[in-house]
Amino acid sequence: MSEPLAPTVAPDTPAPAAPASSTPAPAAAGVATLSPADCALQLKQRFPALFAGAPKPLKLRIQVDIQERAPGVFSKQALSGFFRRYTGSTSYLIAVSKATHRVDLDGQPAGELSAEHRQIALDELARRRANNESRRELEEQQRRNRAGLLRDFETTTLTRANFCVLKGVADEELDGLLEIARGEAEERARHQPPPFEQRPRRPGPPHGGQRPPRPPR
Repeated sequence: MSEPLAPTVAPDTPAPAAPASSTPAPAAAGVATLSPADCALQLKQRFPALFAGAPKPLKLRIQVDIQERAPGVFSKQALSGFFRRYTGSTSYLIAVSKATHRVDLDGQPAGELSAEHRQIALDELARRRANNESRRELEEQQRRNRAGLLRDFETTTLTRANFCVLKGVADEELDGLLEIARGEAEERARHQPPPFEQRPRRPGPPHGGQRPPRPPR
């Protein structure tokens, strides 16, 4: 089975059981509460060659390297939460789709990036583009529907109740839809270019379209 895009971590080696009377060290408590945002900041500060700037394809099993280079700083849970976001971002997928090598904590090439992994990234990017296009088309259709609803409401002679029945809109939803449509109409009006003002035509030459002869110099 091929390796996944996101780095994986080997199972942790079981640690000796602590005495029942021992209490967690302050550092352990801090590690446990490290948020993905704090984790990102720590990684950028400690390993700027990899995590500063635009995303770079990560070396496989990069979490193991991080734990070795910064022991006790990051919990497995914190790193996993961060990398789920990091490797799932569109910018990271673009980087993977264009790269030929993975990168280690020092910013050095660390293994070839397989064609299979590049294709996985390309397929996911294509899927997201298709979803975005479908979403934009749906939103545009909804805007057109609201504009038509507003236009018909402003010209209808029906009662409000009959208008709602005709349009298939719940009475309690009508005012909200109309308010959105009015806002969208105002927004469109603000972004429309001003109407073209035709410049006055310059008067043509007299004498049937022929210019008078110039006086001799």
